[in-house]
Amino acid sequence: MASPRLGPGSRGLLRAPPLLLLLLLLLLVGPRTAAGHGGKYSREKNEPELPPKRESGGEFRMEKLNQLWEKAQRLQLSPVKLSELHADLKMQERDEFAWKKLKAEGLDEDGEKQAKLTRNLSVILAKYGLDGRKDARAVSSNSLSDATEDDSLEDPRLEKLWHKAKTSGKFSSEELDKLWREFQHHQEKVREYHVLLETLSRTEEIQENVISPFDTSRIKEDVLHSKHAELKDRLRGINQGYDRLRRVSHRGYGTQAEFEEPRVIDLWDLAKSANFTEKELESFREELKHFEAKIEKHNHYQKQLEISHQKLKHVESFGDREHVSRNKEKYAMLEEKTKELGYKVKKHLQDLSGRISRARHNEL
Repeated sequence: MASPRLGPGSRGLLRAPPLLLLLLLLLLVGPRTAAGHGGKYSREKNEPELPPKRESGGEFRMEKLNQLWEKAQRLQLSPVKLSELHADLKMQERDEFAWKKLKAEGLDEDGEKQAKLTRNLSVILAKYGLDGRKDARAVSSNSLSDATEDDSLEDPRLEKLWHKAKTSGKFSSEELDKLWREFQHHQEKVREYHVLLETLSRTEEIQENVISPFDTSRIKEDVLHSKHAELKDRLRGINQGYDRLRRVSHRGYGTQAEFEEPRVIDLWDLAKSANFTEKELESFREELKHFEAKIEKHNHYQKQLEISHQKLKHVESFGDREHVSRNKEKYAMLEEKTKELGYKVKKHLQDLSGRISRARHNEL
């Protein structure tokens, strides 16, 4: 039987040396294998990797908050002030995402919640000197100590009360520290009130000059009423706070003091005048005790963070690399813990304030 005839090309391939066949196979199979497994000569291995998104400013999910955070770091705020700002920005981010969800569901038709977010951000910008104004008040000193000597009170009435308390002989050094925190807290509330008032005034001027083809007068009226109600609540809190400072400055701290922390004292005073039942008020009192313990823990970490910052600066000046590395690790740990606790305190404060606000609305 005759064998099958082979064409010229086939005979040439059979005569090819084995080494040539191997090279042909590699040329056919090799590129696919390299591409599939990312060999050392592949594009993936030789081209530089793209950096992760927002590598340098990834503290927050919102880019505008990252920009504010970076600006604050350039201003060289103290570690404690930076941790406070971080907590405020975290709260702002949380509230903005909650608002976006509401907006998607069509639940902020009058834009009041959006306007409140804008006002809150304006307060944050002014509080930390991020609003572009030259305000020395916003930049705190790099030390927590000697606060009563370095700082001053802007309101002459507060200065007078503070001087009276210091010279009365009715306060121990610990009580004077506590009273000073109350004065500072009151001053911060006054600043925030003025920032809010200014923001509202600008908003009203803009709204008055806007010409809309739709009749939005009713919506504007509701929004303005809500804004002024917020101002009224804040002013009431300021007046109550001043009355309390005046009483304490004249009489001293009694043995029946319910709470130590200024924010907790404010909440308790507001709760007692809200529409709570006796059982609800007692439950709120217990929650305030837990809240005060949380604030005290946060204050402790703030102090440790400041001490660690001062120690790190001291160690860096001597150039001991190992010592510097250990101190940097400790500082980073304290910084993260202080930020975390600061956010928890702000969130808890917002929740408690909301409960009081809802109780007040129920009585109307």
